[in-house]
Amino acid sequence: MISALSKLTQEEIDLMKRTPALVTILVAGADKKIEQSELREAVALAKLKQSRSREILKEYYGEVSVEFEGVLNDLIGSMPSDPEKRAKVVVEELEKLNAILPKLEKPFASQFYASMKDFSRKVAEASGGVFGYLSVSYEEAKLMDLKMIKDPS
Repeated sequence: MISALSKLTQEEIDLMKRTPALVTILVAGADKKIEQSELREAVALAKLKQSRSREILKEYYGEVSVEFEGVLNDLIGSMPSDPEKRAKVVVEELEKLNAILPKLEKPFASQFYASMKDFSRKVAEASGGVFGYLSVSYEEAKLMDLKMIKDPS
């Protein structure tokens, strides 16, 4: 149990734990095709954030990273294959965070929000480009700011 999420219902906790996978699917699928390089980057990033995230998020990532790849694959398998429909489903899920984040302590909520934006940027940058330049597509750039989630600061 992630102590920062103790005030939430089980359904809200589950969404919080799925959020990095949802962000991955949204951003990686923005340009119509979810690439393996983007999925590999997301899995590696979830593991890295266990030790390289802000102290307040280490417990969160410690638990999330254990099941991240399985959750990510399950979500991809359960989502519509049509990119527009898939994006709509993911955005609707992420919008639910707007009712959850205010229930959390502000420092955790703010760091979580910043971390998800960082997560989305790194997934978007994983798809290649030319010598690391132009690696974020226009479609990814439109979504990677996660505008559907209100900044809890």
